Amino acid sequence: MSDMLSRPDAPSSAFASMPPSMRAILRLSTAITAPRAAAPAAHPAADGTVPGDTGPDGKGLGDTSPGDEAGSRRAARTASRILAAALAAASASACMVGPDFQGATPPPVSRYTKEGLRNPEVGAEDRRNGALSQTFATGRDVPGEWWTLFRSKALNSLVAEALARNPNLEAAQASLRAARATTEAQRGALFPQVGFNSQASYNKAPGGDLQSPLNDNSLLYSLVTPQVTVSFTPDVFGGTRRALESQAAQAEGQLWQLEAAYLTLTANVVAAAIQEASLRAQIAATEKVIQAQTDLLNLITKQQNAGQVAGADVVQQTALLAQSQQVLPPLQRALAQQRNLLTALAGRFPSEEVSQTFTLASLHLPRSLPVSLPSRLIEQRPDVKAAEAAVHAASAQVGVAVANRLPQFTISGAVGASATNFAALLNPAASLWTIAGAVAQPLFDGGTLFRRQQAAEENLVQAQAQYRATVITAYQNVADALRALQADGRAVAAANAAVKASQQSVDLVRKQFGLGAVSSASLLITQSAYLQAVVTQAQAQANQYADTAALFQALGGGWWNRRDVKPARDPKDPAPFL
Repeated sequence: MSDMLSRPDAPSSAFASMPPSMRAILRLSTAITAPRAAAPAAHPAADGTVPGDTGPDGKGLGDTSPGDEAGSRRAARTASRILAAALAAASASACMVGPDFQGATPPPVSRYTKEGLRNPEVGAEDRRNGALSQTFATGRDVPGEWWTLFRSKALNSLVAEALARNPNLEAAQASLRAARATTEAQRGALFPQVGFNSQASYNKAPGGDLQSPLNDNSLLYSLVTPQVTVSFTPDVFGGTRRALESQAAQAEGQLWQLEAAYLTLTANVVAAAIQEASLRAQIAATEKVIQAQTDLLNLITKQQNAGQVAGADVVQQTALLAQSQQVLPPLQRALAQQRNLLTALAGRFPSEEVSQTFTLASLHLPRSLPVSLPSRLIEQRPDVKAAEAAVHAASAQVGVAVANRLPQFTISGAVGASATNFAALLNPAASLWTIAGAVAQPLFDGGTLFRRQQAAEENLVQAQAQYRATVITAYQNVADALRALQADGRAVAAANAAVKASQQSVDLVRKQFGLGAVSSASLLITQSAYLQAVVTQAQAQANQYADTAALFQALGGGWWNRRDVKPARDPKDPAPFL
């Protein structure tokens, strides 16, 4: 065994079976401890000392013919070789404990819905009733600026303003920069830490039986000690690298949180614009109905004054008009609040209302809708990518917890000088240096580190479960949008047909009422049906627009094709070594 340790380069089955890192350590050890061929071995002097031995007073013992300074240089060279060997050995033998993160694989599904994807069914009759047909383009990529497909300059300008001024997006960008800076700060733990300190003091040594530390036994003296310190904690078991990996994963998660904030902001602006257009259509339809009911009330009132109808007919028409008028204020309030929402999304105060306004006529419904392949969805959704980054961070934290239970090594050194005045610091005899190594191993902590590792492992299980839930929700969002769009065409067609039929019914019953062929009750029923039909029509059209926008959002919003945001450049550090 002793031969093998002292001569690792000799043929040996045990040495050959060692890992390469261990063989490297042994070779370095031998290179340091083996005598040098050019330097003769030191022999004990007659008094039993060897060259370089020192006594309590710091003076040399025995044969010191090369001088104390030469001996110090030899010792310094040996110490530096030991430090270099220790650093190389730590790097050669370093490993990373804990699980290695593996990227997610797409779920084994080939479609979003139970049956194959079908285009929304809009028949010839539906198209005659004003319904617009939409088709799904399976496998086509989602554009980065998907809102431009609505072909509204007002919408495009409002989205651009929101992206430039919204404070939530700015906060998400700052969070990403902070996370990246924290990652770079964590990376510094992999390198040696170099520092400088200097101390100057004026001292009085105790007298009596104690001696002054100076050769002249002065009790009062000054002491100046500047020195450069170096410390290094080798990442033998990968705890520092796992912590860096976890922090980098968190920074990646912040990147996806930024993309999610971007997607949410653009989708909210589009949805708010569509809702404003819907409210304006409902208000316009309600005002039209109120005007028609007001004209009819005036006609009935004239007929009642002429004795052609009873007073009850006037009262009933007045009540119906009042009911229709009650519908208008809530719609107007909702429109005002929607304008406030659009203004806030654009980063403005309510008093600085945006100038863009929206109607259903100003928005054009995209006719061909891209639908990404199910296998690509997990790579396109920012929330799924953020959940994956959370799993990565939790996985690395398990490695950190395991490494904390293993020995921790530290190597430190210092070089400087110490003298009673500044001028004496230049004397080589005033120089000093030290090299030290330390190892710390927890022996008993009441199970604290084990429980922390157990908690880290459970946090990983939690992150994995949350990731699966996020993936399921992502596929559900796409399926919901597809189902909604498949029904929207028929809903718009039915609403248009209902408005057309109720309008014809109102015109016909009104003529018959003027001729005295029907009662006022029939007229009231047809007017109520028409009001409900026109409101439903506006809502159905808005739903089709909103569900189209929801599909783009559910598919990830095309952030990978976006060109409007340039990556932020890292600030230049004028002193990166500090």
